[in-house]
Amino acid sequence: MLSEKMIDALNEQINKEMYSAYLYLAISSYAEFKGLRGFSNWYRVQYQEEMEHAMRIYDYVQEQGAQVKLKAIEQPSSDFGTPLQILEKTLEHEQYVTQLINNLVDLAIQEKDHASQIFLQWFVTEQIEEESNVNEILDKLKLAGEEGRGLFMIDKDLAARVYTPPPASE
Repeated sequence: MLSEKMIDALNEQINKEMYSAYLYLAISSYAEFKGLRGFSNWYRVQYQEEMEHAMRIYDYVQEQGAQVKLKAIEQPSSDFGTPLQILEKTLEHEQYVTQLINNLVDLAIQEKDHASQIFLQWFVTEQIEEESNVNEILDKLKLAGEEGRGLFMIDKDLAARVYTPPPASE
């Protein structure tokens, strides 16, 4: 059984995950507008992943017999700057989400909520992957540069990303 504190925190995290999805969809639109179809694709896949994260928490709250309470989703910016600035903002956002997940784990420990601790471990691992993926693209962009062939090659590479939902048993 979830404590009221844990229910409130998980409901807040659902909102943060949905905001992340909304943010990445906005970046996808911006990148498409700027002619960066590969970046647009990468962020659209990222949007799908974030929605899956939100729904994973949504389902967990309901499975625990608690009520999901959805809140308004903050409107993201519509101007994100250069590809390098976009990725730097993305890394900063993912680091913020990592801290949110860590705070949830800390709360689960404080509340002696072993089920939530186990549930949240998937997100801890996922955030390691999220930050690593963004860092990898950032490193490539810094190496190749934001103009010409380097940017073209990175954009082409990002266009190949495909959303793969995790298996139902995860």
